[in-house]
Amino acid sequence: MKHIIILGDGMADWPVKSLGDKTLLQYAKTPYMDKLARMGRVGRLNTVAEGFHPGSEVANMSVLGYNLPKVYEGRGPLEAASIGVDLQPGEMAMRCNLICVEGEILKNHSSGHISTEEADVLIQYLQEKLGNDRVRFHTGVQYRHLLVIKGGNKELDCTPPHDVPLKPFRPLMVKPLVPEAQETADLINDLILKSQELLKDHPLNLKRMAEGKDPANSIWPWSPGYRPQMPTFSETFPQVKKGAVISAVDLINGIGYYAGLRRIAVEGATGLYNTNYENKVAAALEALKTDDFVYLHIEASDEAGHEGDIDLKLLTIENLDKRAVGPIYEAVKDWDEPVAIAVLPDHPTPCELRTHTADPIPFLIWYPGIEPDEVQTYDEVSACSGSYGLLKEDEFIKEFMK
Repeated sequence: MKHIIILGDGMADWPVKSLGDKTLLQYAKTPYMDKLARMGRVGRLNTVAEGFHPGSEVANMSVLGYNLPKVYEGRGPLEAASIGVDLQPGEMAMRCNLICVEGEILKNHSSGHISTEEADVLIQYLQEKLGNDRVRFHTGVQYRHLLVIKGGNKELDCTPPHDVPLKPFRPLMVKPLVPEAQETADLINDLILKSQELLKDHPLNLKRMAEGKDPANSIWPWSPGYRPQMPTFSETFPQVKKGAVISAVDLINGIGYYAGLRRIAVEGATGLYNTNYENKVAAALEALKTDDFVYLHIEASDEAGHEGDIDLKLLTIENLDKRAVGPIYEAVKDWDEPVAIAVLPDHPTPCELRTHTADPIPFLIWYPGIEPDEVQTYDEVSACSGSYGLLKEDEFIKEFMK
């Protein structure tokens, strides 16, 4: 049997008063997810290990069954792997957002969703002005980039910028968790303030402002770590001789790299509501012909949740159903070799809160011949009645892969 996980990042949510106190999954039209829930089995999963922040790297690694206390090294090293930066011993990598600061306020975490082409100009400029033998900037995707510091101490308190929209930025700057990390914290905070001076009058930002767009006028490094020691997915599940990951997000591709999954780049994949679902689905189906396992990650709902845009998030959920889940199910349901499908988010990103929470997420599993439970729809509330109950750690992936 082959296996595909269809992950709608941040898709879960809280009840919304304007939607009659329904969650977005309850309110949205999702005939295919409901059909798979009806024909399959449903449950809930805790994707955030105790003591961990509900970040996408934590949640996606949990979905794949990794023991976070043993292998977690932060988001930075995962994104380094994704963009081909081979971390050496003693090198600390950090995710480095290009953010928009307005006065003393952190306006948004994405500089108005700056393009990769624009961001590359700014990151190369920062490398020219601030880079040296110890500090290196590397271009990633859109607003998501990389800072590497030789000899950095990772014992730092760093605030993810998507958690704090419209908050004053200075109280949120990096703090040491141990005295030995003070020097690293000071270095990073100095880089933040110097980046603001360098970027405020950069011609690219002046052009963006003239066009009514947010400037990318500050860096924001966070989630530090060193190269992780992760077993591959095939080492855990020997029946997977070959697997693939499809995502527009560097950190997911980085997880895939360390998990031994080949990365499939898809033209038109953006990480936003306008991502090319059709190309992603075509790539996933093509991979399933040769591979045993495919991890199809779609970011759109998470970004809509961070923007607090209920209508947009509803659209992304309905698009996932209509343009990904439906076409994949229709394509594989009659294959000679059966295909198991799981659908789930990694974590909730409630529109009301505009950031991630650690609440359990709903999941469904379907494959030909599975004995269905009583659940008729796929959402956070109905999942409470699912036959899988509430799973944690590697219980979901073991159940899915068995």
